[in-house]
Amino acid sequence: MSLRLVLAAAATLTLASPVFAQDATPAPAAQTPEADANADAEAAFEAVAEEFQTKMDAMQSEMSAAAAAAGADTAKRDADLDAIQAKYQPDADAFAAQLDAFLTSQMSAMPEEQRAQMTQMGPMIMAKVKGAPAEVRAKVIAAPAAPAAAQ
Repeated sequence: MSLRLVLAAAATLTLASPVFAQDATPAPAAQTPEADANADAEAAFEAVAEEFQTKMDAMQSEMSAAAAAAGADTAKRDADLDAIQAKYQPDADAFAAQLDAFLTSQMSAMPEEQRAQMTQMGPMIMAKVKGAPAEVRAKVIAAPAAPAAAQ
C-alpha cells in the first residue's frame, strides 16, 4: 500500500463526514465558522501532506542513487541506505503526529460509525506513515532484483 493510498483512505474517511457532505438542500449564503475552520484545517493539512510526499520522493531518489553507486557492494549499499533512512525517519514520525492531530481534530464532526472506523484504522495508518522510509528502502533494494527476475 502506498503512502498516497494511506492518505487517501484517511482523507476519504475524514471528508465523508456530514460537515463536508453535500446536502440536497441549497447551501446557505455564508458558511458557518465551524465549516470555515474545517476547510482551513483541511487546506493546511493538505499542504503538509504534499510537503511530506515531496520529502519521501526525494528520499527515494537519494536511496536509488546510493544503491546504484554501491553497485554489487551490499554492505556499502546497506550502510548508505541506513543513513538515508535515518535522515528521513524524523520527517515520517513528525508527519504521523501531524496526521494524528488532524484526524483527531476532525473526529468531533464525524458520525459515531465513522469515528469508530477512524479509531480502528488510526493505529494502522500511523504505522504505515511511520514505516514509509523502511518501505521505500525495501523497494529500492528489491528494484534491481525485479529486472533480473524477468530475464
